[in-house]
Amino acid sequence: MKRLLIHGARVLLPNATAAPFRDLLIEEGRIAALLEPGTAVEDAPRHDATGRLVMPGLVNAHTHGHGGLSKGMGDKWDLALLLTHAGWIGGSRGLEDKRLATTLTAVEMLRKGCTAGYDLAFEFPGPTVEGLQAMAEAYRAVGLRAVLAPMVADLTFFQATPGLIQALPEPYRGRAAAMSMAKADDILSTIHEAAKGWRGDDVRLGCAPTIPLHCSDDFLAGCRDLAEEHGLRVQTHVAEARYQAGGGEVRYGTTLLAHMDAMGLVGPRFSVAHGVWLTEADLALMAERGAGLAHNPGSNMRLASGIAPARAAIRAGVTVGLGTDGSGSSDNQNMFEAMRLAAFASRLWEGAEEKDWLGTAETVRLATDSSAKLLGLEAGAVAPGKLADLLFLDLSHVNWLPFNDAANQLVWTEDGLALREVMIGGEWKLRDGRVLGVDEAALARQAQEAADRLAAANAGTREWCEAVAPHVTCHCRALGSRFTAAKRLLPAH
Repeated sequence: MKRLLIHGARVLLPNATAAPFRDLLIEEGRIAALLEPGTAVEDAPRHDATGRLVMPGLVNAHTHGHGGLSKGMGDKWDLALLLTHAGWIGGSRGLEDKRLATTLTAVEMLRKGCTAGYDLAFEFPGPTVEGLQAMAEAYRAVGLRAVLAPMVADLTFFQATPGLIQALPEPYRGRAAAMSMAKADDILSTIHEAAKGWRGDDVRLGCAPTIPLHCSDDFLAGCRDLAEEHGLRVQTHVAEARYQAGGGEVRYGTTLLAHMDAMGLVGPRFSVAHGVWLTEADLALMAERGAGLAHNPGSNMRLASGIAPARAAIRAGVTVGLGTDGSGSSDNQNMFEAMRLAAFASRLWEGAEEKDWLGTAETVRLATDSSAKLLGLEAGAVAPGKLADLLFLDLSHVNWLPFNDAANQLVWTEDGLALREVMIGGEWKLRDGRVLGVDEAALARQAQEAADRLAAANAGTREWCEAVAPHVTCHCRALGSRFTAAKRLLPAH
């Protein structure tokens, strides 16, 4: 659809502080103009959006598409335990499982108001060109934009965590030591091959050295060089949990971020996922380098990692976006929930005053415009020149009765249930309650069949992981207690 006039709706303004009635002209996939209601426009088909609130699509600044098959795994797990159990949560997957998991994630994002996501996609023991292409095809089928960044490492969790293998009882030590990732050169060659032949469209390739500790210095340097050669965006989990920050001091004698900066990785195309235990010096460094932060409050609370210093990062000059994290670590892809939790979490800092809290209009901007910046998208606002990635919310839904304040209700009362239509690049992707690019009934059958098959295939691995988990907890909590360079409300250990 090259040209379309949307009329009759309230439109959320770029500052998110008001939603007056406006007509909206779409041309060639972008917003051409915001017009006073009733403005005559020649040669443009009309779409009646009476009773709708039109807002920019939410942009998920950090997720994991492979988590689509991993909802509801585990209960009282922190991050170390999640990584301990990763072998059975995501093990034994073939090519179609990778495509299926990503499709589930993309459909859920679309149904809950996301028009784009930053996906740190994982394949074990390393990425494959075929796997990356299958996951990209899943996004294309659903119609979402994405940065698809293979999440890579040349060290396992057990190898990467200082002292962990040695701390395990003898019956578990040998198996933990024998685990391995793909060879560093093979991983880098695969990403290079994928980048050379990557299809130039709305799904762009990135690179995600998963956690600094999980990467040798030579491997980090290889990721840096790949990103520079191909212009890839880079995102990595930095200081997500306190034990990682403590491990950074043991391994590097400095913070994790400072080490990545010394390796030449921190720059305008670089973003930190989580960053719960970043120091003030880290934030100043990120601002100086033009790096960003993807704040994931739901995942950080679910895994007892703590609360990221979002306000401090914003004050330092860091671009802060919002994310859900993957469905294996926060269990849904609901960016409306992410906004609500981010606003709530900002009020929990000891000594914080109202000026330190995230307001609702600001929170909406973090989930739209700021997140879009982390992905390098010209989106995130209903303004001329921006991509026509738009949500249409039903103002007759109980979430909006009565209509009092758009930003307040987007953050405090909306949960995605009032969403009726989604447009991406001027094209409908969700309409009349249907995801237009996917057979959801078939998707549901395939998802359950895959989950049952994978549970049986990974049963033995699960048994070993559950046995070793208490020993991992003991070691990682002790490691975390060594890190005192930053203080957070959560957790106690």
